Amino acid sequence: MPDAGAATYLAEHIRRLVRTLAMLPLGTPETRALELGSYLQMAATMERVLGYGSVRPAYYGADAGIDTKTLLIKGQSPFRSEIDVFDAEVDTYPYADGSFDVVLCCELIEHLIHDPMHMLVECWRVLKGNGLFVLTTPNTVSLSSVAAALNGRHNPQVFSRYPAKGNQDIPHVREYTPFEIVQALQSAGFEIQTLITERMPKCEHATWVIDLLRQNKFETSLRGEQIYCLSRKRSGGVLERFPAFLYSS
Repeated sequence: MPDAGAATYLAEHIRRLVRTLAMLPLGTPETRALELGSYLQMAATMERVLGYGSVRPAYYGADAGIDTKTLLIKGQSPFRSEIDVFDAEVDTYPYADGSFDVVLCCELIEHLIHDPMHMLVECWRVLKGNGLFVLTTPNTVSLSSVAAALNGRHNPQVFSRYPAKGNQDIPHVREYTPFEIVQALQSAGFEIQTLITERMPKCEHATWVIDLLRQNKFETSLRGEQIYCLSRKRSGGVLERFPAFLYSS
């Protein structure tokens, strides 16, 4: 039976998923990857299209364990995988040091409640030397966020609503600027390779903000609603465990 929720998620996020996958190198049968916050679409594509030998999905949850899920693919056999479940900002991840060539962290950091640097430090640990780390997250200084703040009636975060009764999904706790993402990744021991932002559908109403920024001599680059960042593990380890812009003293 097709998963209606999975189909809805794919339709809503297909543009971001494709853009993220385009940032990744092709894999080999020896390439190992970890996808945090996985809904299986990315993992399946990395294995079956990009040629990755193994992609381990993981999902955020307070109760650690292993789940098994299946993704139905039209015209192909189903993609089945075990999924590791753990608390991404508290637990030691259940992988040895240097286990993966690539780690994906897509649309997760904005949901974390207590300690996002723990996640980044753990991702650094489980990556092989010179391994790649891909992070995507909404941009809190995008054109649409600035427009919402100036309007004065809407929250500038992309997603600020609390879940309805019975839905335990964590809303966006804190959204980030591109500059903050760079700071956080560098503090965790990563070297930025590529950082871009992209305008998202249904945000055309905020285009007028560009003229306002230019007229007042504000920076106009990196104002898309979606942040994409590709970084590489740097030798030397963590530089700053609790960067001041992110944690109170």
